[in-house]
Amino acid sequence: MASFRVTLAEQDEAYDCRENESVLHGMARLGKKGIPLGCRGGGCGVCKVRVLSGEYSRQVMSRCHVSEAELEAGCVLACRTFPESDLEIAVIGKMSKNILAKREPSE
Repeated sequence: MASFRVTLAEQDEAYDCRENESVLHGMARLGKKGIPLGCRGGGCGVCKVRVLSGEYSRQVMSRCHVSEAELEAGCVLACRTFPESDLEIAVIGKMSKNILAKREPSE
C-alpha cells in the first residue's frame, strides 16, 4: 500500500498518509496536529484546506462548506480528500487562525 507525504504549509509539520485514508484521518492516526478536527465526515467544515501542490481524489462535499469556485481553486475538506501523490496544503477553515496563532513565536 502506497503512502504519500503531506506537508502543512506555514506550520513546519509533515506526515505520511496512506493512499486509502483521508488527509485528515492520516494526520489523526499519527497523533499529529495542524488540521482542525471536527466531525470527520464532512458535516462541519472545520477541516477546510487548500491544496497547493500534488494530486488527490475527493469525495462529495457539501456546497454549504465548499463552493464550486473553491473546488476549482483547490479548496477541499481534508476529511473527504485522499492523496494520490505527495501534497502540500494550507489550512483555511474556520479554525485556521487558532491553529496558526499557536505557531507564532512569542515576543
